[in-house]
Amino acid sequence: MGILTFVLGSALVAIVFCVVLTIWIFKSSQGTDKMKEISGYIKQGAQGYLNQQYKVVGIFFILVAILLYFLGLKVISVAFIVGGLCSALCGWVGMFIATNSSARTAFATKNNLNSGLKIAFSAGTVMGLAVVGIALLYLTIGFFVLKGIYGDGALTNETLIMVTSTMLSFGMGASCYALFARVGGGIYTKAADVGADLVGKVEAGIPEDDPRNPAVIADQVGDNVGDVAGMGADLFESYVDSIVAAMALAVSASLGLKGVILPLVLGACGVIASIVAYFFVKTKKDTQKDLLSALRRGVFVAAILICMFSFYFISSMLGAGSIGIWWAIICGLGAGILLGIITEYFTSAEFSPTKKLAGQSLTGPATIIIGGMSLGMLSTALPVIVICAAIFLSFYLAGGGNNYSLGLYGIGIASVGLLSTLGTTLASDAYGPVADNAGGIAEMSDLPKEVRNKTDQLDALGNTTAATGKGFAIGSAALTTLVLIVAFKERCGFLGAPITLSLLDIRLLIGLLIGGMLPFVFCALTMDAVGTAAGFIVEEVRRQFRQISGIMEGTTKPDYASCVKITTQAAQKKMIAPAVLALSAPIVIGLLLGVEAVAGLLVGSLVSGFVLAVMLANSGGAWDNAKKYIEEGNHGGKGSDAHKAAVVGDTVGDPCKDTSGPSLNILLKLMSMVAITFTQFIITYSLMK
Repeated sequence: MGILTFVLGSALVAIVFCVVLTIWIFKSSQGTDKMKEISGYIKQGAQGYLNQQYKVVGIFFILVAILLYFLGLKVISVAFIVGGLCSALCGWVGMFIATNSSARTAFATKNNLNSGLKIAFSAGTVMGLAVVGIALLYLTIGFFVLKGIYGDGALTNETLIMVTSTMLSFGMGASCYALFARVGGGIYTKAADVGADLVGKVEAGIPEDDPRNPAVIADQVGDNVGDVAGMGADLFESYVDSIVAAMALAVSASLGLKGVILPLVLGACGVIASIVAYFFVKTKKDTQKDLLSALRRGVFVAAILICMFSFYFISSMLGAGSIGIWWAIICGLGAGILLGIITEYFTSAEFSPTKKLAGQSLTGPATIIIGGMSLGMLSTALPVIVICAAIFLSFYLAGGGNNYSLGLYGIGIASVGLLSTLGTTLASDAYGPVADNAGGIAEMSDLPKEVRNKTDQLDALGNTTAATGKGFAIGSAALTTLVLIVAFKERCGFLGAPITLSLLDIRLLIGLLIGGMLPFVFCALTMDAVGTAAGFIVEEVRRQFRQISGIMEGTTKPDYASCVKITTQAAQKKMIAPAVLALSAPIVIGLLLGVEAVAGLLVGSLVSGFVLAVMLANSGGAWDNAKKYIEEGNHGGKGSDAHKAAVVGDTVGDPCKDTSGPSLNILLKLMSMVAITFTQFIITYSLMK
C-alpha cells in the first residue's frame, strides 16, 4: 500500500501547486477600472450560467442515483454522485481561474508577450493539474473504500475482481456531468459567438469584440463555460475512464495488485512531470513562433519525464520481463503527440491546407464551405492510422501474441499513457480561451493598439493549441472507448453472459448499424440547438440596434444581460434531448436485443463517431484560422469580400469544432459507461436471452 500513498501524495501535491499558482495569479494587476468592469460582467455571466446548469443537472443526478439504489447498486449510486460532483468541481475550478486571469493576461502584455503567456499558461496549468489531482484523489480513496467493503482489508484475487468491476462504474457520474457541461456549454458558446458575428461583423460591419455589440459579453462568457468548464469536465471523465478500465483489464491479465494500481502510478508520474514541465514554458522573444515553441517544449518535457518515470516503476513493480508494457505506454504517448501535430498541420494558417482554404474565400462563401468540408474529410485519414497503429503495437508489444488478455491490458495502458501528460496538455488547451478573453477585454477597454496586437498573437496561438487540444481529446476518447468496450465484454463474461462478437449474429449487425447512425443524430440535435439559439441572439441584437438609440455612436451601453439570459435559457433547454439519447440508447437496445446488440452499438458508434469528430473539429478549426489569416492582411484583409466569405465559413465551423465535435467524445464514452453499469440489469430483463 506504500505505492498508493505515493499516488495520494502526488494528488495532494497537484492541488497544492494549483493553490500556489492561483495566489501568484491573483497578485497580478487586473488593469484599469474599465477592464475590471468588463471582467466582472464576464465572471457574473459565467457563474450565472453554471448556477443554472447545476440546478438542472442536480435534479437529474438525484433521480438517477435513486434509480441505481433501488436496482441494488448502492455503492455505484454513491460513486455516481461523487463522480459527478468531482467532474463539476473540475469545470468550476477551470472557469473560476480563467475568468479571473483574462484581464490580468491583457494587462500583463503591456510589458511583453512572455508576461501575458505566463499568466494565461499558469491559469491553464491550474485547470490541468486540478483535473488530474482531483481524479487521482477520487480513484485512490475509492479503491481504499472498496477494499474495505469487499475484502475486509484483504486483497485476494476475488476481492480485486469485485473492486475493479465496481470501479468500472466510477466514471458514469463524471461522464453524465461532462455531457451536460460539454453540450450545454457548447450550445451556449457557439450560439453567442455565431449571433455576435452574424449581426456585428457581417451586418453592422463593426470589429470583433466591439463593446457596441450586445452579444459580445455572452460570447466572452461562452469561451469560459464551453471551452474551459466543458473541456475540464470532458477530460476529467476521460482520465477516470481510462484508468478504471485499465485496472479492470489487469485482473483479467492476472497481473495482481501491482498491475491493478500501475495506471494510478502512471497518473502520479504525470503530476510530477507536468509540474516540472511548467517551468520550461517561457520565451524571451515576442513572436508567435517562439510562443508555440514554448508550449511545445512543455509537452515534450512532460512526455520525456513520463517515459523515464514509467520505465522505473514498471520494472520495479512488474519485473524486468514487463518491458512490453512500457512500450505500450510509449505507443500511447507517441499517438497523443502525433495527433496534435496532425491537427496543427490541417488547422494552422502556418501550413498549406488552411492557406489554400483562405484562398477559396476569394470566390465566395460557397467555395470556402465546400473547401472546409473537403479539408475535414481528408484530415481523418492520418488520425485513424495513428490510432490503429497505437492499438496494434500496444497489443503485440505488451505480449498479446502469446497472451490475449495481456495484450488488451497493453491497449488499456496505452490509453493511460496518452492521457498521462494531461496536466500539461490541458494547460495548453485551456490557455486558449484565457488569451481569447484577454483580447476581447483589451478591445472593449480601449487599450492601446499595440496591446491588442499582442493579445491577438496570444489568441492566434490559442486557436492552434485549442485545435490540437481537440485532436488530443478525440484521440483519447477513441482509445478510452475501445478499452471500455473490451471491459464491457469482460464484464458480460464475468456475469455469465459471454459475448461472441460474431458478424453472423444478426443482433450484432443491427447494433453496428444503429451505433453508426447515433453520432449523426446526436450532431444533428446539437447543431440544430446552436442554430436555434443563435437565431434568438440575432433577433435580440437586431432589436437593440433598432430600438436603443446611441449604441452605434457609443453613447449608450447595450443590454448585455439580456443576451446572456437568452443564451443560458436556450442552452439549458436544448441540451436535454442529446443527453437523453446518449443515456437511453444502450439500455433500450440491450433490453430489446441483448448484450450482443449493445456491443455492436458501442463498436458502431466508436467507428463513425471518431471519424466524424475528427472531421468536424478540423473543418471548424481550419475555417476559423482561414478567417484570421485573411484578417492579418491577406486576400484583401478585414472588410473585403474574401473576409466576409471567411466569416460565413467560420460561423458554419463554430458549432462543428466547439459543440458537436467535442460532444461526440463524451457520447462514445458515456454510452460505454452506461452499458457497463447496467450490464446485470440488461442481462436479467432483456427480451433476447
